Parts: sequence; structure tokens; C-alpha cells
Amino acid sequence: MSGSKTIVHLLRHGEVHNPDGVLYGRLPGYTLSDLGREMALAAAEKLAGRDVVHVGCSPLQRARETAEPIAASHRMDATVYDDLIEADNSFEGLRVGVGDGALGRPRYWWRMRDPFKPSWGEPYVDIARRMMRAAQAAREAAEGSEAVLVSHQLPIWTLRRFAERKRLWHDPRRRECGLASLTSLVFEGTGIERVEYSEPAAYLVLKSETAKRAKGA
Repeated sequence: MSGSKTIVHLLRHGEVHNPDGVLYGRLPGYTLSDLGREMALAAAEKLAGRDVVHVGCSPLQRARETAEPIAASHRMDATVYDDLIEADNSFEGLRVGVGDGALGRPRYWWRMRDPFKPSWGEPYVDIARRMMRAAQAAREAAEGSEAVLVSHQLPIWTLRRFAERKRLWHDPRRRECGLASLTSLVFEGTGIERVEYSEPAAYLVLKSETAKRAKGA
């Protein structure tokens, strides 16, 4: 079946409970928020009618929790892929928001000396390679059907840019990879024919933002 069509969906996890607003990265103990669990269910509903025969996830708790309803709806267990883990980042555990975050403190500026590698964390090329390994493994497991892999924003976006043969360094503000979004790699045989994108939980994000605005009014 070397020429068969296989789809590997890369699903970003749902919203995380993070009251301190830190960059949690690979830190343990960060679970989905109530909204995040709704997002996971929305993604599961979107994929319920698809020919999904394989589900995988990052080893981090938020990814496992996002994968659970999808795996359950297709009556299977999720396979943990270490290659799907969040990117390593030296700012892990710190606040990095504008104004009160670590990025505004001179003692951290040395870490940002090379945005192309990047110098503050795992090299983009390493992220792309491990994510492609996971995608190809899932493609083989789901040959002729569909697979779902739950991962994280930067790894998914890096893989997409790699698949589309674009430079890997980028402006983080321009990533098209919303919470609980699907970046779908459509394979013809072992090669990627095209990349598709959708946001099955977008209505929940809008609902939450509207409620927050109303509360603050």
C-alpha cells in the first residue's frame, strides 16, 4: 500500500489551568482547565465520524487528558510518544508576559542572543525531526486510514513549517495553531501531499472571551 492515502491529525491540547501565568513547558502537574476539557470533547466530536485507527499523545498530562475522549470514542488506548513532548525552554517556570515577565529583565537577555536556533531552548531543527518521526510512525500504524497525535503548539507549528518547506524560525505571534486545533498531514504513500487546518473548539474560545469581557465591563 505504498501509494495509499493516510491522514495524521496533529491536535494541540486544550486550555491549561495555569493561575500563575508561567511558561509551564515540560513541568509536571499542569492539567486541563474546565474549558480545556470542553475543548477536548469538541475535538473528539469533530473526529468521531472519521476513520481513526490510531491515537497517540505527548507524555505530558495536558496532552494525555486531551487524547482521552478521542481514544475512548474510537474504543482504543492512546499510545504515548516521547517525540511529541513540548519543546525544551530555559524560561520554563517563569512568567514571560509583557511588562512583568522575565523577557524584560536584562539578566535574561543573553538567552535570547540567537532567535534563529533558538538560543533559549531546543533547536527548531531537532523539534522538526522528532515530530516527523512521530508523524511517520503514526502514518505507518494507520496506513490507509487516519491517526490522531496530541502535542503542543510549537512542536506542531514547527512540523507544519518543515512539511511546507518553510524556514523554521518565525514570529510566535503568527502561529496558526489555536487551542484544540487540528493540523492535518495528508499523506500519499510516505510523502505529505498537503496540510489542512481547522479549529473545532473555536466557538468555545469565543464564548469564554465574551464572558470575560462581560464580567470586566
